[in-house]
Amino acid sequence: MLKQQLNFKLSQKLSPQQIQLMKLIQLPTQAFEQRISEELEENPALDSGKDEEDSLDDEFNNEEIDDYDDGSEVIETDINIDDYLSDDEIPSYKLSANNYSIDDEDKQTPFASGTSFNQYLQQQLNTYRLDDEEREIAKFLVGSVDESGYIRRDIQDIVDDMAFTQNVYTSEEKISKVLEIVQELDPAGVAARDLQECLSLQLKRKSDSESLVLATQIIEEAFDHFTKKHYKKLLSKFDISEDELREAIHEIECLNPKPGGTYAGNTRMIEHVVPDFAIKIVENELELTLNGRNAPELHVSHEYTNMLKGYRDSTKKSKSQKDAVLFIKQKLDAAKWFIDAIKQRQQTLFVTMNAIMHHQKAYFLSGDERKLKPMILKDIADKINMDV
Repeated sequence: MLKQQLNFKLSQKLSPQQIQLMKLIQLPTQAFEQRISEELEENPALDSGKDEEDSLDDEFNNEEIDDYDDGSEVIETDINIDDYLSDDEIPSYKLSANNYSIDDEDKQTPFASGTSFNQYLQQQLNTYRLDDEEREIAKFLVGSVDESGYIRRDIQDIVDDMAFTQNVYTSEEKISKVLEIVQELDPAGVAARDLQECLSLQLKRKSDSESLVLATQIIEEAFDHFTKKHYKKLLSKFDISEDELREAIHEIECLNPKPGGTYAGNTRMIEHVVPDFAIKIVENELELTLNGRNAPELHVSHEYTNMLKGYRDSTKKSKSQKDAVLFIKQKLDAAKWFIDAIKQRQQTLFVTMNAIMHHQKAYFLSGDERKLKPMILKDIADKINMDV
């Protein structure tokens, strides 16, 4: 049996603009700048930079455009041109999204790309006189060096790989000969196949001394005893005193077990963090400033405003003009909303960070991590009257 019912339901849905605003607030500084660049490309009604005109002439009276005559038909329109020209009385700095000084911008020093560890070895290799086959082998060996400076592969595997990938057929003896040349490159110990060979190569680069000779013997002849710290066996094997052993061990401790580690670390990609805020201590009080890059100078394009002026002043309004006005209206609405969204983003960020700053005031003044207070999202949300 069919039955009619009346139900009341209360629901809350976010508009597309609210969703975009939430995403805009979450963006860090660099992603925020990218978002602004995309909006400037998509919306020609949005301009960046300072507005040259301080104010626009107010010379229009409010009027509704009810129709236009193209000679054959009348098309009704509800576009109020003055809604988009009423901002002419407002100074441009109020239409701008940036009321911060350009001096507030946090300028960063660019980072040079640098040279990779393998490129550094390759540059040294170019100073050696090698025939074509030796140079191909040397390049392959340099390419096989890992970040720690080791070649962790057997000679036979390298022979096979060069035959299949480089179409270079060679022998183990030839590769071993070229490997000795590669091991002469800096830093000392590079291209070693294991720790024992790495330490031995570094010791051979040092000036001769009694302790150095003993250290070399320990590494080459009793490496297993050394790694297991069987010092009594070393004293007995080499018939030396404890002082002599101590000096030899000191020589070994000065060596670098990862010769490529210090260089490779300098060429890793650096993720530079751009701060959204700066907190300064002025006369024992905290001062919060927003990064100028979070407050870009944006305003509505006056060219589009002039187009609307021309449309309203024209006596005959064709259909193509009507379509153009509809397009301008959409772009102006989007530009104004974007500027308002940026202002709201600035205000939300500033209010939120200001609450965090005062909540952790003792920590910011002293820098002592022990003075950090427990803090959750709800603590700050209650202070700024917002939802989590």
